[in-house]
Formats: sequence, structure tokens, C-alpha cells
Amino acid sequence: MKLSVVIPIYGCKKALPELHKRLSDTLQKITEDYEIILVNDNCPQNSWEVIEEIAQKDNKVKGIELSRNFGQMKAILAGLDYSTGDWVVVMDCDLQDRPEEIINLYNKAQEGYDIVFARRAHRKDGAMKVFLANLFYKIYRFATDGNYDGAVCNFSIVKRQVVNDYCRMREQHRAYVMYMKWLGYRQAVIDVEHNERFEGKSSYSLKKRVAMAMELLTSQSDKLLKLFVGIGFFMSLFAFIAIIALVIYHYVAHVTVGWTSLLATNVLIGGIIIMVIGIVGIYVGNTFMQTKERPLYIVRQILNDNKED
Repeated sequence: MKLSVVIPIYGCKKALPELHKRLSDTLQKITEDYEIILVNDNCPQNSWEVIEEIAQKDNKVKGIELSRNFGQMKAILAGLDYSTGDWVVVMDCDLQDRPEEIINLYNKAQEGYDIVFARRAHRKDGAMKVFLANLFYKIYRFATDGNYDGAVCNFSIVKRQVVNDYCRMREQHRAYVMYMKWLGYRQAVIDVEHNERFEGKSSYSLKKRVAMAMELLTSQSDKLLKLFVGIGFFMSLFAFIAIIALVIYHYVAHVTVGWTSLLATNVLIGGIIIMVIGIVGIYVGNTFMQTKERPLYIVRQILNDNKED
């Protein structure tokens, strides 16, 4: 049995030596046949230097340097593509995911599960980050009719068959947990301890979170389009009823209806039309990007690549 650990690297240079030490100590308790895959997603702190040092000292560490920043989800995909383990662990690099919890994930998987996710029962993130995450998952549950827990994170252990099926999906806009859940298979969730960040702060700004939320909502569901179709129908029905009422009011009460109500109605309807066209445009843009079939990531170099063995 071989175990792989995939870790996208961005903005946590100082945490890497400690991460490697704790990972090695933990993985040796499960198996001697393991690999640690560190995927440098063009980290602004030049973490590749540290990855090179670690890889020179430990041939179980595979370093993958991407040509530029492709984003966390695509860095995870790169690591999964190059992983060789019968089981694959995905985790973050900032030590908020405790390496010691891998043993608990592995033990749970041996009960007959193909995927075991970690749930951060007590998150050590800021109140705003937690609020935005919970809000996003509420909207996402509505849009996709799925049951997604905002406390469940990328930290997980997955069987090789599941990894292979995940890697076959080459959509531009990706979400690790949601894709894994979509695949089905036998899944379980366990509570884990969530630590403070080893250094720095999250690179996901509010702007990036909103952009990612829009990408996921418009790439994974057409419910927004159906929602606006419903809104358009009810507005048309309301406008029709209002016109009949105004005509009756004019002839019965002999009152001339002013232009203010008509102007306000036109502005409202025009705004909604523009918004709907914008939503449709986003869907068309997603289709355009997908049909290009560009590679999801580009690897600049690899250290300790023993995949051909």
C-alpha cells in the first residue's frame, strides 16, 4: 500500500520545514511507502527554494513547480495527476490542517469508505471568513439542490479509483469537495482539530471569494437562469395586471395616470433585463472558455519524479 499526500503551496514558505517534519513522522506510522507532493503555485514568497532543499534531503518528496499561478484547485489537480498512491491525502500548506489527523482519516477509510472528508468543527478563522463561507454554501445548496456542509474542507483521504475519476473531469472551473461529492462513492466525514495559520493570512480576498463563488454557481448549475425566468414571468404578470387596473382606474375614477409610475416600471424592468442578459453572458463565457480546451495547468519542472518506476 502506498500513500500520497498532495499539498498546493502558496504563501506559507516558513511553514514548509515544519510541515515536512510532521508529515514524515505521521506517515511513517501508517506505511514506509509514501510520497509527499508539494505543488508550487507560483508562490510570491519563492517557496520553490525551500521545496528544492527539502526534496534534496528526502527523495520521498516530489516537487512540482507550475509555470505561473493557476489557482488552488488546479494546483491540487496537478498534484493528483502526478500522484501514485493507492490512497491520496489532500491538505493545505499552512498547518491549519494538522498532519497528525491523517491517521484518523486513514483509519476511518479502512472501515470501507472511498472518500473521507475532514470537518473543521471549531474553525480558527476570522468571523468574516466563516460568515462568507456559510453564506456561499447556503446559496450553493439552493443553486445545485445539493447538501454541502461549509465546515467540510479540502483536507481528505481518497481512494485511487476515485482520484482517477476526479482527474478525468477537466472543467476549467473546479471545486474539489463538490466534485468529489458529485462522484458519489462511499463517503464519510470526521471532525478534526483546526489550528491557527502558521504564518501570514489567507490569500483569498473578498474579491477573489466573490469571483470564485460566481464561477462555481454559473459553471455547476443552471438554476440561476431558471430563477430569472420565473422572475421575468411574475413581473410580466404583475405588469399586465397593473395595466388592466390602471385602465379601469382611468375610466372609472376619471383620473389621468401620471408618467412617474410608468417611468419607474420601465427602469425596474430594464434593470432586470440587463441583469438577466449579464447572467446569460456569464454562462456563454464559461462555455467559450471550456471549448478552448486549454491545459488546466502547465508544469515548469518536477523534482524526484519517480512515476515511471
